[in-house]
Amino acid sequence: MPHRSTLLIVEDNPDDVELTLLAFEQTGLQENVIIARDGVEAINYLFADNRLEALPDLILLDLQLPRINGLEVLRQIRANARTKLLPIVILTTSLEESDRLKGYGLGCNSYIRKPVDYDQFVSVLQQLGMYWLVLNSPPPLTQ
Repeated sequence: MPHRSTLLIVEDNPDDVELTLLAFEQTGLQENVIIARDGVEAINYLFADNRLEALPDLILLDLQLPRINGLEVLRQIRANARTKLLPIVILTTSLEESDRLKGYGLGCNSYIRKPVDYDQFVSVLQQLGMYWLVLNSPPPLTQ
């Protein structure tokens, strides 16, 4: 793979971060992973002044975040010309239909409920990584 993908994980649960990293490690994909532990860290990372690094190829976004929730992070990403086309997968424990509706309404590309079972969680993340970082052709972004 000539391009090394950058993955932004926006997740406050350290166990879920660890499982996500383990799942991606097992896929053989060598991502450059950035972790934001709340909505403010994610916004600061994406919209830092004089950002020299490329934007992430994929954002995994939890909804239940401290300081700024995931739906507000999604709203701000989609409102900005530079970030509005970034692929965003909501990865959450929320079973609320209203969260799913709001997520899609704000422009998420996919909404996935986190499996409770460890093996299922790893399998879902491996499939997600393979699809979004290998098979999918993302829109061209202006960096």
